[in-house]
Amino acid sequence: MQSRPTLAIIGGTGALGSGMAKRWAAAGYPVIVGSRSAEKAQEAALKIENGNGAPPVRGDSNTGAAAAADIVILAIPFSNHDATLDELKDVVGGKIVVDAVVPLVPPKVAQVQLPPQGSAGQIAQQRIGETARVVSAFQNVGAAKLQGGGPIACDVLVCGNDKEAREAVIELAVAAGMRGIDAGPIANAAAAEALTSILIGINKRYKVDCAGIQITGIPA
Repeated sequence: MQSRPTLAIIGGTGALGSGMAKRWAAAGYPVIVGSRSAEKAQEAALKIENGNGAPPVRGDSNTGAAAAADIVILAIPFSNHDATLDELKDVVGGKIVVDAVVPLVPPKVAQVQLPPQGSAGQIAQQRIGETARVVSAFQNVGAAKLQGGGPIACDVLVCGNDKEAREAVIELAVAAGMRGIDAGPIANAAAAEALTSILIGINKRYKVDCAGIQITGIPA
């Protein structure tokens, strides 16, 4: 069996990040939970079960986790986005960095408020530079869905300037129980990020939880 890449979930102690960690660890991926507090990350890692021959999930500081991983996933609030990118940019060279951050601006989180740069994904690529391959994905999947078991009836729009990196992230979406859709270059991340605010509004107006999206016309 081909070895799977080691994944660092930055923000892995939160609801979204821990849901990702649970699914990928269960699917057999080596997972490192990253947090600003290494101790907090280690405590969270002990609660996550591994599967399919994966090593035990471990915790580390954000920098330590990113340095030890092949693929780094950002599952953090937008308010921490710039500071975290600056913290990690020296240890992610040559790696895939998956940005799952959404530029929500309280209190109007159900209103699309994209940054002047276009999207969080574009900010990440600009701030890290071309040494890392930034891919924007997983913004439209509710944390509660990730925390549950079984397949998720939701498609993941995957945007990035590197085709091979997009393909790698599509594989991660499949491993987590979803379908990944190649959505083109990083500039298109604005559409996926904007959809999150729309989905939040739909949840509220229709009194549902974790509305998602599916792309029609593509065979399963």
